Amino acid sequence: MSAPLDPAALAVAPAHAIASAVKAGTVTARAVTEASLARIAALEPQVNAFTDITAARALAKADAIDAARAGGADLGRLAGVPFAVKNLFDVAGLTTRAGSKINRELPPAPRDATLVERLEAADAVLVGALNMGEYAYDFTGENEHDGPSRNPHDLGHMSGGSSGGSGAAVAAGEVPLALGSDTNGSIRVPSALCGLFGLKPTYGRLSRARTFPFVASFDHLGPFARCPLDLALAYDAMQGEDFDDPAQTVRPYEPVAPMLAEGAGGLRIAVAGGYFRAKAMPEALAAVDHVAAALGVDRVIDIPDAARARAAAYVITAAEGAALHAGRLRARPGDFDPAVRDRLIAGLAIPSGWVIAAQKFRHAFRARMLKLFEEVDILLAPSTPCRAPALGQKTFVLDGETLLVRPNLGLFTQPISFVGLPVAAVPVWLDEGLPLGVQVIAPPWREDLALKVAQALADLGTARAPVASVTLIK
Repeated sequence: MSAPLDPAALAVAPAHAIASAVKAGTVTARAVTEASLARIAALEPQVNAFTDITAARALAKADAIDAARAGGADLGRLAGVPFAVKNLFDVAGLTTRAGSKINRELPPAPRDATLVERLEAADAVLVGALNMGEYAYDFTGENEHDGPSRNPHDLGHMSGGSSGGSGAAVAAGEVPLALGSDTNGSIRVPSALCGLFGLKPTYGRLSRARTFPFVASFDHLGPFARCPLDLALAYDAMQGEDFDDPAQTVRPYEPVAPMLAEGAGGLRIAVAGGYFRAKAMPEALAAVDHVAAALGVDRVIDIPDAARARAAAYVITAAEGAALHAGRLRARPGDFDPAVRDRLIAGLAIPSGWVIAAQKFRHAFRARMLKLFEEVDILLAPSTPCRAPALGQKTFVLDGETLLVRPNLGLFTQPISFVGLPVAAVPVWLDEGLPLGVQVIAPPWREDLALKVAQALADLGTARAPVASVTLIK
């Protein structure tokens, strides 16, 4: 038998390394779980990624995994891997906050969300629930009620949102795997700002059962990790039909983890031009160019009407979100984050004709994108127009124009989620500053292609997601 491994070191290792060690018996699931909980205790509340710690549950699960291995049972693909979930996922025994003050008065959830159940069925270990922007209407990671989740690479900067706690927890090495949601960019923005790999699957691919919604026609769920293989392992574990989510598309199980080693050779890859080359700081474009050069890509393709797609996404988001929260807005307006409340109230005033027009355009834009994917297999685009802004920063300047931070961090992500395309977010470090992100965009149901490219970039060293050396503020 191999020499035992140091669980404290393994706690900040990739999920696949943890699972291999637990299966081999070179470390126990309990030891890894205890190391994760100890790191969380050391770094919170300054990182402020977590709102709830499920230590007793986690240790009980870890002990069950160790007992199963001792009894000769085959363990799951994520054996002993600590993970955490955005607090809009139901976790049995916890109140599903969705980042809000109002929701925390609800009774505890009686059952886990489907994706939590599936990760635990693969022998992953849930250690807690994560901070997020109120009701997921946020790109900053700043929460009025729970405080901001901070960027572990520089605690004075934003983690991104609305899955800010998910990004911060993985970047800080508190867990190797976390789940978030992405309506208009809430996996891809934190992935970019915190220097992580993230996966927004095709709309309807993974079950959303027992999660708190935002915009039902846009909402996606997906994982954050520090390497593409971990994304693939989590994605594979979460696949499968679930009739508790009526919007889920029934598709066969299509594992992607075994395909990553095939590489990106032969794929037709292009850089998204036009809208996706405008209104970005030079370093954001340089990150895309760096990825393109590593892949030997020199083709640029314009995506007509991408700006209009973003505008239409805004109309639908505001209208659907406002409709969902109309009762709460009338009854308890003072209990909302004012920045969220005011945007939702504005959504109540949107004429129905605008929403109908936006939905019609959505169908046309999707058809145009599908036609484009007859020419290429992958598109590359920036994830955000800039690096992580400072906490509390309200505006930034792009091309001489002063823009609000909160809505405009999603400039480049919204047109993609508008039509539900799968995206692997990859982190790029151009210098000693904060990271940047690149979207690897694939046709519907081809998560495998996006993850193959992400893996190729990781193999080249072009994309990487180091654990942050968190400098605590005294």
